[in-house]
Amino acid sequence: MLPSEKRSLVRFLAIYLLSTLLLFALASWIFYTASKHDIIARQKESLAYEADRIVSQIRALHRSTADTLFYPQSSIVKSAIYDLDGNYIFGTLPQEQTLKNSRKNLMIYYTTAIEPYYLGAAYLLVAAPVQTAPIATLKTYTWWFMAAAAAVFSVLGYVLGRLFTAPMRNSIETMNRFIQDTTHELNTPISTILTNIEMIETFGKHHENSAELQRIAIASETLSRIYDDLTYLNLNHRYHRHILPLDISKLVQERLIYFEAMIHAKGLNVTTHIASHVILEMDKNDAIRLIDNLISNAIKYNRPQGVLRIVLHKEYFSVSDTGSGIAKKDIHTVMQRFKRIENREGGFGIGLDIVLQVVHHYNFDFSIQSQEYHGTEVSIRWQK
Repeated sequence: MLPSEKRSLVRFLAIYLLSTLLLFALASWIFYTASKHDIIARQKESLAYEADRIVSQIRALHRSTADTLFYPQSSIVKSAIYDLDGNYIFGTLPQEQTLKNSRKNLMIYYTTAIEPYYLGAAYLLVAAPVQTAPIATLKTYTWWFMAAAAAVFSVLGYVLGRLFTAPMRNSIETMNRFIQDTTHELNTPISTILTNIEMIETFGKHHENSAELQRIAIASETLSRIYDDLTYLNLNHRYHRHILPLDISKLVQERLIYFEAMIHAKGLNVTTHIASHVILEMDKNDAIRLIDNLISNAIKYNRPQGVLRIVLHKEYFSVSDTGSGIAKKDIHTVMQRFKRIENREGGFGIGLDIVLQVVHHYNFDFSIQSQEYHGTEVSIRWQK
């Protein structure tokens, strides 16, 4: 799966699952609350039955002629009788239990009136512990149901997400095939041009300062670099790297010679501060792409007769120009593939994307400092 496709799929799944699970959690909570109230209501019905039974026994006591009266007992509930003002008379409930404070969470209370006032009692309060086992079972089933629903929605979301990203995947695959075909077609003429230029230079069949030949050399080198970048872009996930100790100092100097014609054509003033013997464990082609893309962009977006500054330190490599710079709002998007800030300069908008891929592979730090109309500095730091 391509990175862009993966990002789109993750975003879709995040939005889909978050909204779906929130709605489902709300529905589950409503169901759980209603079911819990129903369980407690059924338990209250049993309290009402016990209350009627106790009231009947109190009536029987009221009519009794026995010398000793025994308050009705129950193994299921506790009860107490109260007078018309709500004062405790007698019962199996604690005396501090009043009609007004019968709202404890772990107990169920049921109050009924006693008419007429048998034994001076106006109210009967019946209480029993809440039977938590059915509620616990309900809670367990609700959680399992939510977990199962989350799994089903995740699978469904993934399938829908793949269908959602399929057009984008097809478009990217079509573009990749186009890039592959383009690079294949470019390879032969580029190689032919560069080979013939070398032959002309070798056998001296040209004027030393021939402007025409210089322009051909610049165009050929540009085409060669575009070909290399497109090839890397197409084969990045299958690219085999040869990691070896690499003298970056020597490589930067070699690449500056490669860009001499382009630098001269734009009239740039080059200043360099290159530390000697900067050694990195890297693939040489990765290092060349890193250096070439940064220098190429600094040349391309520089102003005529501007300044190109290249610094290589033991800890970092930086390239800066005095071009038009990058607006603050574009700093975070300039590294996206096919993103171009200035369309007048041409290009495919893949240079910084390739640089970023190399940087991420080696865990380097990448930074851009730019001020609009004053220039840009790009830095790669390998020692943190």
